[in-house]
Amino acid sequence: MERLFQQIEEHASLYKHWLLNMCNQPSISAKNIGMLEMKELVMQLLEDLGAEVEEVLTTGYPIIYAHIDNGKKRTLTFYNHYDVQPPDPLTEWVSDPFEAKIEDGQIFARGVADNKGNIAARIAAVHAYQKVHGELPVNVKFIIEGEEEVGSPNLKSFASENPEKLKTDAMIWEGGMRNVHDKRPHISFGVKGICFVEMQVKGAAFDLHSSEAAVVENPAWRLVWALSTLKNSEEMVQIEGFYDDVIALTEKEKAFFETMDYDEEHTKGHYQIDNFLTNVTGIELKERLTAAPTCTICGLEAGHTGEGAKTVLPSSAKVKLDFRLVPGQTPKKVMKLLRNHLDLHGFQDIEIEQLAGLLPFNSDANHPFVDTVIKSMKEVYEEPPIIMRNLAGSSPMEKLLADTRIPAAQIGVANTESNFHGPNENIYIEDFMKGIKATANVIRHFGVV
Repeated sequence: MERLFQQIEEHASLYKHWLLNMCNQPSISAKNIGMLEMKELVMQLLEDLGAEVEEVLTTGYPIIYAHIDNGKKRTLTFYNHYDVQPPDPLTEWVSDPFEAKIEDGQIFARGVADNKGNIAARIAAVHAYQKVHGELPVNVKFIIEGEEEVGSPNLKSFASENPEKLKTDAMIWEGGMRNVHDKRPHISFGVKGICFVEMQVKGAAFDLHSSEAAVVENPAWRLVWALSTLKNSEEMVQIEGFYDDVIALTEKEKAFFETMDYDEEHTKGHYQIDNFLTNVTGIELKERLTAAPTCTICGLEAGHTGEGAKTVLPSSAKVKLDFRLVPGQTPKKVMKLLRNHLDLHGFQDIEIEQLAGLLPFNSDANHPFVDTVIKSMKEVYEEPPIIMRNLAGSSPMEKLLADTRIPAAQIGVANTESNFHGPNENIYIEDFMKGIKATANVIRHFGVV
């Protein structure tokens, strides 16, 4: 292990050079800026490792698939994406988002945290291991898509059409982070799902003078009344059957909450709030954040909401809702339950449309790979890791891994103030180097059969 880590330190300049080159190359999937050039850059780095590299065509941007087959018993796969978010607003950046800037041990660039830092770290880990040991103790695959930032529309079809490419014993997902204040690294083994819905109520054929409200129904009020039936003041979703399919936490999963570091006072101060919902705190707060489903109003629209007064009776009203889902729940089932609930409460006229949906994904906490990742991280970082059954947010994990039983872990090079998708996206060089070592250590331990 010491030789391996020494090799990584000795090649730090090379690995930073790879990362800076990637960050300096725009790859904005939403606008088709630099995508071809970025794909070629990543493919060349993988070819330089001695990997068999293939460009898998899709209806959108290609997926990069690479394989290093050493004839070993186990295969470890890395999932990443080479596309990034647009850098707007440019005026809030301290430097050009596509000219990486290094200042006080930090790298500032669009995509450095999400997700190019992790691509570079994983390629570097494989490179370092090969330099020290000649060959890897596992077979390695890379699946690097170009559409994660636009919803991964072709990832599911890739999985169904390429079962051999997906065949693996375990997967390291796109990324994780490290606390800024105490340096503790995060490890997570899943994500929540999501069901994103639009509900709409229609009234008169066009907006009316508000004096007509005495005799004409206001769709905004009707929508508000419907929304009031979805959740109570204790934050419990009231949709009949909503919780029926939720899979209970195991004792090992409950133990993960003990490792979580959630600075409640700092968070409340940062958000400028006085308390969390229902004054929840401690273990219950951590469990609710990562393991409880939610129903959230994301936006409301009706009538006049601009500056000044306009006495109007709106002809329609709509709301956007998201439901964060946990293992056992599905977007399809939630849509059915929502429709049934609205009908049961007399809101048959309310139209509902699903705008997005992802299934939740969780690795089996008792799978040996889970312990391998935890052990590997503990040997690299001086600080004890924060272990999460799953993140509070969602990602396309299930599109690639649904029904496969492949365990997946998220570890990475970002930090809790990396400004994902925002101006001045950043990582610390120290975290980048630690991320390389952690990845190499997972490779080392996973190769022991």
